[in-house]
Amino acid sequence: MSEIDDEFADEGQAVYEDLLARTGEQAPRPRLEPTRRVLDLLGDPQRAFPIIQLTGTNGKTSTSRLIEGILRAYGLRTGLFTSPHLVSFNERIVIDGEPISNEALARNWEDIRTYVEMVDLELENAGDVPLTFFEVLTVLAYASFADAPIDVGVIEVGMGGEWDSTNVADAQIAVFTPIDLDHVARLGSTIAEIARTKAGIIKPAATVVTAAQHPDAMAEIVKAAERDEAPVIAQDVDFALTADHVAVGGQVISVRGRAGEYNDLFLPLYGDHQGQNAAVAIAAVETFLGDGSQPLSTEPLVEGLSEITTPGRLQLVGIEPTVLIDAAHNPHGARSLAAALGKYFDFAETVFVVGVLGDKDAEGILSVLAPIAARIHVTEPSSERSIPAASLARRAAAVADPGLIHAYDTVEDAVFAAREWANDGPSRLVVVTGSVVLAGEVIELAEAGEWKKS
Repeated sequence: MSEIDDEFADEGQAVYEDLLARTGEQAPRPRLEPTRRVLDLLGDPQRAFPIIQLTGTNGKTSTSRLIEGILRAYGLRTGLFTSPHLVSFNERIVIDGEPISNEALARNWEDIRTYVEMVDLELENAGDVPLTFFEVLTVLAYASFADAPIDVGVIEVGMGGEWDSTNVADAQIAVFTPIDLDHVARLGSTIAEIARTKAGIIKPAATVVTAAQHPDAMAEIVKAAERDEAPVIAQDVDFALTADHVAVGGQVISVRGRAGEYNDLFLPLYGDHQGQNAAVAIAAVETFLGDGSQPLSTEPLVEGLSEITTPGRLQLVGIEPTVLIDAAHNPHGARSLAAALGKYFDFAETVFVVGVLGDKDAEGILSVLAPIAARIHVTEPSSERSIPAASLARRAAAVADPGLIHAYDTVEDAVFAAREWANDGPSRLVVVTGSVVLAGEVIELAEAGEWKKS
């Protein structure tokens, strides 16, 4: 944050606190009309720029960042909307590669606040609940992007797709990352049900770009696309990751795009899944810039990929000992994490620091990690939805050797003990995972303790 923007830090925090007073984003309302009503009163700012919208179970934020970074390298002024944040609320609304300033956040909030309160009153008079945290945040993001202004918005859904408040906009390109089981209480208990809800982001005249999917998910995406006469651009059919090799600081990938071959591209991210995400991002950018008919020029693509960062995704936050943060919060994400650790890192033993929120499949996550763990430190992130450490320890012992499990009431204690254990032996790694909330807390601990300088 700049020194000038420090003057507005209190105002930025006040905006966040105003939104926090509303129904939280983990209890979304399956509705679009209230968000649409506010935006209508504001003159429909979401129609001021073209939109690439993303949904899926895992990889949404990474793929969103990849698309945004590549588009920015081609000279476009971008808006990026992702959730949740790791450390700062401003991370959710990014303009031209930088989190929105506190000054702009506060100014845009004042511009929309009266209209938000008008719709709150309408809802209350109708016997409905006021606009939720995420509904207001969506309005704030679209208004901020129109105010900037931007050339293109890259919008990640909050949950699902069909009734997610971001879906009030009509995206020109609907991007699907891999779909698996998550949020089953709200989205459905099968992959097909979840995919059906997510496919709601497909609109008439849109183009669909999708990662390789489970057959049940692909069937739902194709059905929705056919209904809206939207062409489907599918991974491993219309484009593909053709090669990926471990490299210092990441990997080198080659991609067969819709319109061109892109070979030996450095991607500063770890994990085969990130190579797959990059292939999807390249196909989406090809589709946006030239409807897939023209290959991308090499220099901006190389630049865009080389500058990508994905905070909280296999992020190195400490050395001596090495500490990695990965916000995997479901079994699918845990499997990607485990595969990446085996391929991209060479450590003899690993201690996992794990904290999980109550609506997640804790046993599923832990059963993936247990076979590669020397120790598992379970703890409780600072969220009212967190599974208590003692309860998580009992659940961990049901799927892993109880001798691996060590419970800590605080995140700081769990991480301190993990780092101490790692320093006591050769070739030991600390991995923090299980929750975005936990990832954010440990990033702050690392910055405060200057772990990379230790």
